[in-house]
Amino acid sequence: MIKQNKNIRYFGIMALLLIIVGVFQSWNVSLSILNLCLISAIMALGVNMQWGYAGLFNVGIMGFAALGGLAAVLIAQPAVQPAWQAAGTGLWLGLGIFIATVIVATVLYRKLPKSLFRMALVTFVSILGYILLRIYFDPVTHAIEKVEPAKTGYLGGLGLPVLLAWPVGGALAGAVAWVIGKITLGLRSDYLAIATLGISEIIVAVLKHEDWMSRGVKNVVGLPRPVPYETNLQASEWFQTLAASLGADVVGFSSIFVKLCYAGLFAVVLILFLYLSEKALKSPWGRMMRAIRDNEVSANAMGKNVTARHLQVFVLGSVVIGVAGAMLTTLDGQLTPSSYQPLRFTFLIWVMVIVGGSGNNMGAVLGGFIIWFFWIEAEPMGLWLMNLITSGMDTDSDLRAHLIDSAAHMRLITMGMILLLALRFRPRGLLPER
Repeated sequence: MIKQNKNIRYFGIMALLLIIVGVFQSWNVSLSILNLCLISAIMALGVNMQWGYAGLFNVGIMGFAALGGLAAVLIAQPAVQPAWQAAGTGLWLGLGIFIATVIVATVLYRKLPKSLFRMALVTFVSILGYILLRIYFDPVTHAIEKVEPAKTGYLGGLGLPVLLAWPVGGALAGAVAWVIGKITLGLRSDYLAIATLGISEIIVAVLKHEDWMSRGVKNVVGLPRPVPYETNLQASEWFQTLAASLGADVVGFSSIFVKLCYAGLFAVVLILFLYLSEKALKSPWGRMMRAIRDNEVSANAMGKNVTARHLQVFVLGSVVIGVAGAMLTTLDGQLTPSSYQPLRFTFLIWVMVIVGGSGNNMGAVLGGFIIWFFWIEAEPMGLWLMNLITSGMDTDSDLRAHLIDSAAHMRLITMGMILLLALRFRPRGLLPER
């Protein structure tokens, strides 16, 4: 009962803060924050599975979120037919060379006995496959990128409903996590962190430079929506009647209505993941994962395959992050590879888990709401504070101008203060693991 009361109290405070923003700023701003809080909470849930359940220190969150964003493009965007025609058979030939190289290298590695000859042969096959791939695939990519580069210059996608991109984004992130896990999960925790960070940077670099796939830094814009467009709502008679009955402006209410639709979709996904996470955590599997986290040696002595269980939870957490990445790209309506920065997609997510309470799913969700809310509101709060401090200064004062201009940097100071206060007074988080 005490735990439930604490949950209700904390989430009630968050709801009150969002209402205050809606009243004193605008409901559009409040709902925008709410939508991003929901997505951030899902990402925090994924990291909590890896760290809170199993103690896996993954700092490659950015890469898995980017893979989810890429899935939104590959699934929802319509195919660019001139680009496919320019690619010709060379595209499939390059794909065939890549698949054949992976298969041959894998078979040689598994079938041959461990020796220097095996390593040399696998290396030779990999290098040869890469050379052949570049020989046949480079002309194809150049041809694709020359097709109206200002508008397209890439292959596009399958033109399917964008909601299908969410599970596909999770599957894509999970597949890459499986490959990464097979390589890195035998390493020490600090080496795992370095490896996942490096691989995530590689993923983002590929998105930035492989224009034929994601348009690179030119960005993919105009992704389809799973909710109505504002202009269509404004032209609908039923919506005009609804807005009139509420005494609301049609244009402003259409934007609020769209954000409410997004919030409903995101809330359903969050509740689903939260329910499954709680069931898993309280199951024998969850107790086994916590036992492995607390003492790997003892768990291994009891016959538990520690590496296999680590791989399992690493993939599951990455799937959740990939789904959240696809949802974020859907909300933005565009894929912007340059926006995937470690500060936003790794550091902040970790702060959410730490402040909320690692090992506690509700704590991870609460941390997602708190940190994202203050990440957005720190700047207007900082501007208000600086205006209050400098209210007695002359309007031409250089110090006053400097302090007001520095309000934008309050965001980083606020995050640092929240993290320090949490580590000092709530080292196990606001909602710690029982």
